[in-house]
Amino acid sequence: MLATFFHIIRILTIFLRFRLDAFLPYSKLPWYLGYTIGLLSRVFKPSKKYSRGVRLRLALEKLGPIFVKFGQILSTRRDLLDDDVANELAKLQDKVPPFDNNKAKTLIEKALEASIDEVFNDFSLTPLASASIAQVHCARLKTGENVVIKVIRPNIEKTIQKDIALLYLLARFINKVSADGRRLKPIEVVKDYEYTVLDELDLMKEAANTTQLRRNFEESDLLYVPQIHWDYCRQNVMVAERIKGIPVANIDELKNADVDMKALAVRGVEIFFTQVFEHSFFHADMHPGNIFVDTTHPKLPKYIAIDCAIMGSLSAEDKNYLARNLLAFFKRDYRLVAELHVESGWVPKETPVHVFESAIRSVCEPMFAKPLKDISFGQVLIRLFQTARRFNMEVQPQLVLLEKTMLNIEGLGRQLYPDLDLWETAQPFLERWLSAQIGPKRIIEEVRKQAPEWAGQLPQIPALIFSALQSVNHQKELQAEQLKVTMQLQRSLKPKKHHFLFKFSGLVSLAIAWFSIDPMAWERLLTINLAHLTLLAVGIYLLILKP
Repeated sequence: MLATFFHIIRILTIFLRFRLDAFLPYSKLPWYLGYTIGLLSRVFKPSKKYSRGVRLRLALEKLGPIFVKFGQILSTRRDLLDDDVANELAKLQDKVPPFDNNKAKTLIEKALEASIDEVFNDFSLTPLASASIAQVHCARLKTGENVVIKVIRPNIEKTIQKDIALLYLLARFINKVSADGRRLKPIEVVKDYEYTVLDELDLMKEAANTTQLRRNFEESDLLYVPQIHWDYCRQNVMVAERIKGIPVANIDELKNADVDMKALAVRGVEIFFTQVFEHSFFHADMHPGNIFVDTTHPKLPKYIAIDCAIMGSLSAEDKNYLARNLLAFFKRDYRLVAELHVESGWVPKETPVHVFESAIRSVCEPMFAKPLKDISFGQVLIRLFQTARRFNMEVQPQLVLLEKTMLNIEGLGRQLYPDLDLWETAQPFLERWLSAQIGPKRIIEEVRKQAPEWAGQLPQIPALIFSALQSVNHQKELQAEQLKVTMQLQRSLKPKKHHFLFKFSGLVSLAIAWFSIDPMAWERLLTINLAHLTLLAVGIYLLILKP
């Protein structure tokens, strides 16, 4: 707890040192809080040579990898940021200050248990790129292949653990004091983020993810994924094929290469939906620093994806639910959207569907019939959150990675082709996918998938049949024995049965006669006194009296 306290002090110090109070809405803060922040900020005079965008970038770099990743996500949202801030945050994609080059060389040699000269013909001591968690060096294998070597920053895990501890502290605070915050499930979100960030520290997992993604698109002309050289991969070192392409963020360079920008944007959307729905394995860190373009065929440009450390996956139920929701949005079937939310438990079961439908319509209807450049998804998300507050809608933690990826895709689409109609591109894909889930092709696919298991069970069928027949024969013997015992019991109880029926018939006859002679007996029955109770007890005694 003490370490977390000092970590908070460090963050506040960096906040004040880089004068990030310039981003605070002072008019909306309580007067005492605004006054205190303003007073403390005056101690740190802002440097005239640094703009607010530069100060924000430097502060995030100083704070560490968790905050750098936050800046990477923000850099793709130019609809939410001023140009000066967005341009500076874009430098966080692959221009984070590198760590000591000789230290990187030492880490690589220690991991491979060999000197650089023994493994590589050429090795560039100057890093090709430097990110928040690792940096990359160029090299050439003894066999002649050009490769890149990714190496994890030293002691980075300790820094990440401190940041995660702080995020948990903030999440618990939000969960305790804010009803709106609880609906966002902050603790679950931080836990999911912890798993994904810690996965980035294991380059063997990244290598496996890269290989899987490469296999998924092996026959496709949409996406190329570099080959992994497994003999030189360790937990903190990974060696992969060096790719050649234009960074997707270099718009002018892409245009100079005569790339069809609309085709590039459409193919990017298709890649995203293919990964999510067909493969159920999607790249969840698709910021511009991880995407390149092969311009060999400029009219049909091919994407190149690197850095597969963070991958997402959805269950069959999640995919079906998401596809039906998106398709209902595209068709403006807000009634179905509302019903799906209620059925899935995203909103309470008692939510009036027609009221929820009306609220969704008011948020989403303005989005349609507009090009992407005129749609602010940031504002839409804010309005959806306001709607969520009214209906107690909860964020689903399993979709957090997908939501983050969708935000990246939107930011990328804005840069490539602002007039892209995202709805027109996605709708046919979703319709085809949903149709395939209920058609004969799906049935054949399931049969093919289950066939090996069924084939493995075939040799056991004779033994299972013999065992079943034995069980049936044993059941018949038991039933015969039970029938014999039952018949003997009935014969022994026959006199008692007649005695009971005689008494019961007598009581029924008396009751019928009584109510027939005196119709008011029904009313008197409602006013039971002690005499009635006594007669009732006597009747019950006679019924159970042994013969």
